[in-house]
Amino acid sequence: MKIKTILLKSLFFIFLTIPSFAQDTPFYANDSYTSSRTKLFKKVYIDHRQTLYCNIPFDENKNIIFPKDFDVSKISSRAKRIEIEHVVTAEEFGAYIKQWWFGDPYCVDKDNLPYKGRKCAEKTSRIFRLMLSDMYNLYPSIGSLNAIRGNSEFDEFEYFFPTLYKNCSIKVSHSKIELPDHAKGIVARVYLYFEEQYPFFEIKKKQKELFLKWDKEFPPDDWECLRTYRIEKLQKNENNIVKKQCIKRNLWP
Repeated sequence: MKIKTILLKSLFFIFLTIPSFAQDTPFYANDSYTSSRTKLFKKVYIDHRQTLYCNIPFDENKNIIFPKDFDVSKISSRAKRIEIEHVVTAEEFGAYIKQWWFGDPYCVDKDNLPYKGRKCAEKTSRIFRLMLSDMYNLYPSIGSLNAIRGNSEFDEFEYFFPTLYKNCSIKVSHSKIELPDHAKGIVARVYLYFEEQYPFFEIKKKQKELFLKWDKEFPPDDWECLRTYRIEKLQKNENNIVKKQCIKRNLWP
């Protein structure tokens, strides 16, 4: 009887800790990450080639144009590379996809061994591919900063906390990251959009409080509105978190 009680408690705990899984139904047009990345470079960032976190310019061939005193020594193998970053990370939304946790009968390697995680989710779940390819969530980033950010949560540090780069006020400490002011509202609205677009996705309470604060303090500018407009035309779904504010501020194209 005691063993049965322990087993029931264990199953109840597992049930509480496993996220509510997404239903694999389509939302809109594009479920190809490669296609999304190509469209961003060729049809969205055609006249505003700047990275998200540090506003570093890059050219049409994705060559980064660093300021003279910009330190590229951190994670140097990726420092000179433009990457497309998921603001809401694949690990965050992958947690809502059952194949990420448990695999799938179709997820077996050449040795007939099962696998799970991102590779399996991308292969077998269309809703995961839609989330992975969602252009509202994709931003150009310096490869080294993409690596440094990793899966860190966002935070605000004391005013005297040192910045990571001399001419870019990005701050990192103990798996937390604070962004330059120009990026705070953008990142906040990406998360808020994701929660609205994918109802099974939930932002952590403290992170949501921070994002609502950033959204209010740093409203969208002309470029964020134009970017959103262009993606809407390509992806065929609206980002109302940004669009409503742009219309209200007479910035919608």
